[in-house]
Amino acid sequence: MFNDIGALELVTLVVLAVLVFGPDKLPKVIQDVSRFIRKIREFSDSAKHDIRSELGPEFKDFEFEDLNPKAFIRKQLSENEDLREIRGSFDLKKEMNEVADAVNGKEPEGSVRAGVGGTPGGGTPDLLKKRERPDQGERPPFDADAT
Repeated sequence: MFNDIGALELVTLVVLAVLVFGPDKLPKVIQDVSRFIRKIREFSDSAKHDIRSELGPEFKDFEFEDLNPKAFIRKQLSENEDLREIRGSFDLKKEMNEVADAVNGKEPEGSVRAGVGGTPGGGTPDLLKKRERPDQGERPPFDADAT
């Protein structure tokens, strides 16, 4: 809870507590605060126990930390073998480099570009090259932004 408090901050808090409560009342205040925190923890633990018992035996391993959306998604992604396999086969750097090459007009290394309309191979269209005019009988492309 207080992992990021340094020595200077801790000394400042102690001096401030001594100034506010005085040296004679400070031990009593510390006892009261620690007793209050202990009661809150006991109340929280009993509430968790009651909820687990009301949910039934199928939820005996239920953890309340799983209700945090980040923790829930992280747990589901780590336990699902299909997603782990997909994530292992997906190389983000490679995909980003391919997209950047396509945007910049560079040809990916080790690939032969096959296009339509006079390009050898005729498999997939060349998306980077625009034709001057559409073929005879072909409708011009529809541009939703221009209408």
